[in-house]
Amino acid sequence: VRVTFPEGNTLIQFAKAMEDAGLCTAQEFIDEANNGDFSNIPFWSQVDTDPDTFMKAEGYLFPDTYEFYQDDTVHNMVAKLYQHFNDQFTDEMTARMKELGLSMRETITLASLIQEEAGDPANMPGVSGVFHNRLKPGSPYPKMASDVTWYYISDFIRPYYAALDQQVPDAMENAYYTGDNDPNSRTGLPAGPLSNPSIDAIKAALYPEENDYYFFLTDATGKYYYAKTYDEHLANIQKMKSVNAEVKASIGGA
Repeated sequence: VRVTFPEGNTLIQFAKAMEDAGLCTAQEFIDEANNGDFSNIPFWSQVDTDPDTFMKAEGYLFPDTYEFYQDDTVHNMVAKLYQHFNDQFTDEMTARMKELGLSMRETITLASLIQEEAGDPANMPGVSGVFHNRLKPGSPYPKMASDVTWYYISDFIRPYYAALDQQVPDAMENAYYTGDNDPNSRTGLPAGPLSNPSIDAIKAALYPEENDYYFFLTDATGKYYYAKTYDEHLANIQKMKSVNAEVKASIGGA
């Protein structure tokens, strides 16, 4: 059975695709991905978890098209995705990760933010540069201020716990939310990856564009605006709103 996992999909979305393909239930896939013994796959020993991690497997299921045997075990199906991640994450990338002082979890978490915020590989190094600047010691803006962390909480963490008739632990929500103005939000990277990023996003996390920006945003045409200060960012917001209004008017007049 052939199954395609798009770049930026979450573990829950991967599991649903496997269920839809009739290969296993979504929960079987989730349970095995998080709790199975994959110590024979080299990268797995490098994966540490924050105490408030939602799902350990998030981020390491490499997005691609795979072929599975219908009568295979769930363990072997998950292992195929992990092995592909291992094969893509080269020794050079491991060395670069260590050079930057990042753990495997931090690298893939950063890559997932880049994946969700940039999308287009051409924009990924610039967006990565902004996040790296915010992560530097003494940064004036040490929170990632990424909206996608809130979407991950509202679209994946909360529904998962609701299906179990459980409340999301406050510490977990706080560990994933990176909003600028919330005193309970996370400083630095969230507790774990928010999706399973592409190889382009992973490379961007390891090889960011060198810039001195702390803010970025996009308009409806896909143009990126970068800023060094919050005042410059506010000015870019006005530019974005003007462009978006023009786009909306052109669509309405068509």
